[in-house]
Amino acid sequence: MAVTGMPGAGKSTAAKGLVSSGWRKVVMGDVVREETRRRGLEPDATNTGEVMQDLRKTLGDAAVAKLCMKTIASLGSDTVVVDGVRSMAEVEEFRKSARVILLAVHASPARRYALLKERGRSDDPLTYEMFLKRDQRELGVGISVPIALADEVISNEHSTPEDVSRQMTQAVDRWLASVAP
Repeated sequence: MAVTGMPGAGKSTAAKGLVSSGWRKVVMGDVVREETRRRGLEPDATNTGEVMQDLRKTLGDAAVAKLCMKTIASLGSDTVVVDGVRSMAEVEEFRKSARVILLAVHASPARRYALLKERGRSDDPLTYEMFLKRDQRELGVGISVPIALADEVISNEHSTPEDVSRQMTQAVDRWLASVAP
């Protein structure tokens, strides 16, 4: 299962229900942050963005997915949620190895900015201007396409974290029932 959405939409929150029921989770942003550190850089908003773009430039649009596949293979699990898909090339990379449902989490820019300010991760934007710049960078790598082509969409505009997680679990349960042998 792959989760997409703009930064701060609630992808990780949505995945919590699956993780609590035994699913393993791989966060694509963690792979980028790890690569940023490996290059001797602080994993802040600027550096992680530049490293993400460099990976895609040098290794192709599915670069981060390819790196994630190594982690996924080491988990030894058939039920993995991948948090942070940014392009259809990444989705197609995952689909080479497994059946994949693509789920998008949506929230308005104002809601996402508020959630990011609460989260306070090292690569979160410090100002609204940085937030808008990050959105443009994400749109530039094609994130709008998997959001638009998602199999299901969850709104996190007026939801509690529990609601978002429950909606994700219900969507996956429906999908699993529809693809069961």
